[in-house]
Amino acid sequence: MKKVALHNLGCKVNGYEMDVMQQRLEEKGYKIVPFDKKADIYIINTCTVTNIADRKSRQMLHRAKKLNPQAVVVAVGCYVQTGKEEALKDMSIDLAIGNNKKKDLIPLLEEYMAQRESDRNKTLQGKSVIDINATNEYEDMQLARTGEHTRAFIKIQDGCNQFCSYCIIPYARGRVRSRSEEEILKEVKTLAANGYREVVLTGIHLSSYGLDFAGIKNVGEGEAFPHERLLTLIERIHEVKGIERIRLGSLEPRIITKEFAEGISRLPKFCPHFHLSLQSGCDAVLKRMNRKYTTEEYYNGVCLLREYFDNPAITTDVIVGFPGETEEEFEQTVHFLEKTGFYEMHVFKYSRRKGTVADAMKDQIPEEIKTKRSNELLLLDQKMSEEYRKAHIHKQASVLFEEEKEINGKVYQIGHSMEYIKVVTENADNLSGKILTGSYKEFSEPGMLSFVTDNQSLRDRDC
Repeated sequence: MKKVALHNLGCKVNGYEMDVMQQRLEEKGYKIVPFDKKADIYIINTCTVTNIADRKSRQMLHRAKKLNPQAVVVAVGCYVQTGKEEALKDMSIDLAIGNNKKKDLIPLLEEYMAQRESDRNKTLQGKSVIDINATNEYEDMQLARTGEHTRAFIKIQDGCNQFCSYCIIPYARGRVRSRSEEEILKEVKTLAANGYREVVLTGIHLSSYGLDFAGIKNVGEGEAFPHERLLTLIERIHEVKGIERIRLGSLEPRIITKEFAEGISRLPKFCPHFHLSLQSGCDAVLKRMNRKYTTEEYYNGVCLLREYFDNPAITTDVIVGFPGETEEEFEQTVHFLEKTGFYEMHVFKYSRRKGTVADAMKDQIPEEIKTKRSNELLLLDQKMSEEYRKAHIHKQASVLFEEEKEINGKVYQIGHSMEYIKVVTENADNLSGKILTGSYKEFSEPGMLSFVTDNQSLRDRDC
């Protein structure tokens, strides 16, 4: 029995694809072992979103070869796709597999190992990297279980047509390709039958789901993304027995129309938790980023969500130190963030990525200024996040419990509300997989609230 060690880098889509690859390896009889153990095969699902991600991908590949020089080291995914020439020069990599070929991992791996066995005296290197920008095929993958026990991420879309000036992903993932409703529902029903209570719909550019079905090449500046396909999909998942919660991954602000907000607000299983990627609160910076919307359009989308949902959780991404960002432009971002109000912000210092438009821009911002601006926004994030949680104290909620954890010597059950507020409750029983009603209370540890249950579940695993 061959031992396989796996390591995943990057986004939730990468995580989903790694879960599918692991599932298929186990079904074929391979034994999965921890990455720091000696294995016959090491598989690294790589990331290329920044130069730092490229470096981490290379480091993990080199680490694998050091752990066992005789092992087969397989590099899959985005780093291979965008840097195939560099990857093929790297002697730590035995087999390189690009995007849209992960479904073929096992036959490609076994073909390579058979060839290596027959040519023992030769140094072999295999590759399978297609022209990702020339394919319209959605890579067929089906997931029955994940590393989590109650929540499952489901990939419904791949590729991106947006070409933000700082982003390499359209070149790594290709154009928009959507998964069929039938395949998604089949997977959701399987996951529900295996005890999963919540699904999170994710993709490289989730708001583009169904663009290729409608035959639309792209969405121009100021145009709303067609929401009908995504809304219909959510409505159909809502009907699946056993699934109690539906959550969305990162959304484009322009998909938040009155019709979309009103449609999802009618669905009791839909979680009022929206990640609307902002990147900058300054219109001039957004234009340099090629983000195709204005701060006014973004703010109007947030107001729509707050009109149809009671204090929904709005989270976002912000990049500081984008090329040419002046102090005045940064202050505009700060004021916009304060005006909008967020539950959580993911703050990133701009990182140059070779091959992007922004990499060649003048007026690159010094690292010390990026760090200063990042620290200021992190403090603002902490303040807004605490205010959002405090606004929920004493309110009623339902919580999906996921794990048991010891905090300061006491055992707590840990879960998340519909808004994705992290809560703890003292309970001797393992509540994993149960949804309980109750009310929020203050908790001594930062970043979470205490939860007092009503001592009865809304639903349990046997429903």
